[in-house]
Amino acid sequence: MAIVRDLAVSTLLVFAPAMLAVVSAWQSTEHREIALLTGMAALLSGVFAALRVMRLKRDLLRSRQQFQAIFERAGVSMWREDWTAAGEAVMALRRAGVSDLESHFAKRPDELRALKARVIIRDVNAFTLEETGAPGKDAYVGPLDRLLPETDQTFVQWLVAFSRGDRFFRSEAHVKTEAGVEIDTLFTAMLPQDLAGFSDIVVTSIDITAYKKAQARLTSAQAEVAKTSRISTANAFSASIAHEVNSPLAAILANAQAAQRLLRLAKPDMEEAAAALRDVVSQATRARDVVLRITSYFSKSSEPFAPVDVVQAARNANLLVEAELRSLGAVVHLAAADDLPLAMADLVQIQQVFVNLMLNAAQAMAGRPGRRDITVTLRVERTLIAVDVTDTGPGVAPDRRAQIFEPFHSTKRSGMGMGLAICRNCLDAHGGDIWVDEAAGGGAAFHFTLPLSNG
Repeated sequence: MAIVRDLAVSTLLVFAPAMLAVVSAWQSTEHREIALLTGMAALLSGVFAALRVMRLKRDLLRSRQQFQAIFERAGVSMWREDWTAAGEAVMALRRAGVSDLESHFAKRPDELRALKARVIIRDVNAFTLEETGAPGKDAYVGPLDRLLPETDQTFVQWLVAFSRGDRFFRSEAHVKTEAGVEIDTLFTAMLPQDLAGFSDIVVTSIDITAYKKAQARLTSAQAEVAKTSRISTANAFSASIAHEVNSPLAAILANAQAAQRLLRLAKPDMEEAAAALRDVVSQATRARDVVLRITSYFSKSSEPFAPVDVVQAARNANLLVEAELRSLGAVVHLAAADDLPLAMADLVQIQQVFVNLMLNAAQAMAGRPGRRDITVTLRVERTLIAVDVTDTGPGVAPDRRAQIFEPFHSTKRSGMGMGLAICRNCLDAHGGDIWVDEAAGGGAAFHFTLPLSNG
């Protein structure tokens, strides 16, 4: 407000001389003293106006220098970015009635990529160059898409935050350095509330690569401990099962052999043979009961079904396998209908279904040229939630579509062939279904359904 006030005063002082000069020109010659005084007042007003303008310019220059000093000397990476094109696009979509930007761009990935190329990095500070070892600012200044790899999934979240009118945005992302190395970063920015503010968004960036690697090592170590524990438990359990089953089997074998000997005698001992066969039946029943008990134990659901947000389950699954998807060059696009109702399900099992399908899609596209898009679409069909997971890979041959859900059926050298079988078992337990056909643009399209929580 102070700057606006100063500008108003300066404007008044600039116009005052002109007004006074006009008045002076109309003075009659017999009032020369008044004209002289008026002219002197005009001159002084002009001097004061010039001094005022000079002061404003000096203050503005000082403010800019102070801002630049803070920007350059900050001990954190700072970027100045022009998001005007993105802001205009978001506002245009909102005027057109598009409220779900994530679903909109999930169906139009090329439109999203084109918009990313129109976001411009205008400047980065000295700490950014120091931290990354870049030789100069030219390594960063330019279109944002030069630095965000194809597998980035955060750009659309910025647009969603713009659309919601959020005050700030924070997200983890990975960017490419000039040397082509990908680093993990934590971006934070205050978001503008009008279009003018989009031209100069200041973003802070913290390199969290070391932290993410340490986190990955810890997770790997924990997984290895858990795996060792599971193996030990499985070994102990297997030994127990072997003992439980081998005992009756040994008795069955002994009694069956005894019955054979008794029946081969010159005078068969029918009473003893019958007794031996009764023991065979008894021990066989015991073995059957052991198997039924084990089957019953493993068929119990770990958690009762409850209302589940399937969209959030898909997001969680994406986060769980984000590193693997990135290493395979795949990117996930999520498109969900507005206000999708809840499904009655086991959250862990449904997340596992998403994980298996996303990984299968990424692995199918690995090494292939072109875009590696995985599109997850969720919608309601009568009393069911229908989910489509499509990719741009080679697809599944029609004669193999029924076989791929069978246990131990795999086309991958190191695959066990259990991923899709697990998906089918999980969905069967939920009263859902799963199948595969060809995606509209080529590639595989996996579909599965879940009953609604109120269905």
